[in-house]
Amino acid sequence: MAQYEEFTIDQGADVAVEIHLVNKDNSKKNLTGYSVAAKLKKNYTSDSDDTTNFTSIVATPATDGVVTISLSNSQTDALKAGRYVYDVEISYLDSDSNTIIERVLEGRVQVTPSVTR
Repeated sequence: MAQYEEFTIDQGADVAVEIHLVNKDNSKKNLTGYSVAAKLKKNYTSDSDDTTNFTSIVATPATDGVVTISLSNSQTDALKAGRYVYDVEISYLDSDSNTIIERVLEGRVQVTPSVTR
């Protein structure tokens, strides 16, 4: 089950969120061979035209279990002020070449309006 977090993004600003993933025993999750994807939408039923993709990476070294998601200032400037939903998923190929996907984080984002644009 994914962790739930709410956070605020300032319209027109660069934003980066570092996510530290751990195993049940609280050790760092080894993300070697994993990829990450994260998206932001106005609501869960929005079509793909309303989707903003985060730049999503597994930080080096992958054995530290750190994922970074980010949006550029031009991406956040294009967002209308208000509330959004997001999620972050990690994935890998198992030994049978099946893609295994795990949602690790989800929640709401509040975009605050900018005066200086």
